[in-house]
Amino acid sequence: MSEALLSALAEALAGLVTEVETADEEVLDPDTAVKWLESTGHTLAGLTAADRRTLDGLFRAAALRAPEGPRRDGLLRAAGGFGLTSGPASGLPEDAHAAACDVVLALTRRLAAVVRDADPALPVPGCPDWTLADLARHVGTVHRWAEHLVRTRSATRVLAEDVPFDPPAGPAAYADWLVAGAERFAATARDADPDAPVWSPGADPHVRHYPRHVLFETLVHLVDAELAVDGKAGPLDPATAADAVDHFLTDAPYIARIAEPVSRLGRDGTVLRLTARDAGAVWTLALGGGGFTWTRGSGGAEPTAAVEADAGELLLLLHRRYGADEPCFAHTGDRGLLDAWLAATAL
Repeated sequence: MSEALLSALAEALAGLVTEVETADEEVLDPDTAVKWLESTGHTLAGLTAADRRTLDGLFRAAALRAPEGPRRDGLLRAAGGFGLTSGPASGLPEDAHAAACDVVLALTRRLAAVVRDADPALPVPGCPDWTLADLARHVGTVHRWAEHLVRTRSATRVLAEDVPFDPPAGPAAYADWLVAGAERFAATARDADPDAPVWSPGADPHVRHYPRHVLFETLVHLVDAELAVDGKAGPLDPATAADAVDHFLTDAPYIARIAEPVSRLGRDGTVLRLTARDAGAVWTLALGGGGFTWTRGSGGAEPTAAVEADAGELLLLLHRRYGADEPCFAHTGDRGLLDAWLAATAL
């Protein structure tokens, strides 16, 4: 089946669902509407986790092609109504949206301080084949790409290379260029409605996705720079790191380079638990159905494997900046499950 046909069918289904849900009682009998929607929901529940995520993405893409208004809002609700997404919501309240913009600026200034006096040709162990100059250019480009998306409210994917990012003439100017890009992104995002629809590479197609996305991208690459220059990472705020783990787990099923290897793990029915000592946070991941689901907390089945550390250490483990054998990690259960998960989710 072609991608165009899949998109057309998903758009037709999402539109039909929206019309049924909003139809006047004189037009459509409520009992008939409920019966039809329940039957459709039951059919969709039989899809694998991977197929549900694909359909969710097609529903969201169809919604963003519609003009702003009640119809678009109804289309955006269609996926949630059928339980196509899993895990905690990725949105933040408005005050947290602004706070995330502030943290982006603070982390970027910290990164700029690392970059300013360091050798731009220094290798970055966390990003093979990158130099410190490459890392700075990447982070600055991410800031400008995200600012463009938030400002234009693009309904479709925009590649970073298609956005003008005005790189400096030489690495000596990268520090100031980084800060300037972060300031422009933060100003644009603060002025934007967090609930405004916009294409995103993850689970949440709204403006509120981007301060978190940019924050955690900057955070991980700040650690990369610190490890390259100083051989150790600076302190990471436990709450910020825990939220970064949430963000990673929420978006991972929408990243093909993660979702596809996870779907081939063959560890259905196993449970992986991550515990952050300093943040008091627990994440429980259940594998199966061609993917995984996750919840905050330690309820449910006993873990097949578990790992405990500080939130920042767990974040850096998930991003392969730390190896699982580092002494900061305490393991229990089937270590092979953790190793298989880390191998499958490597970017």
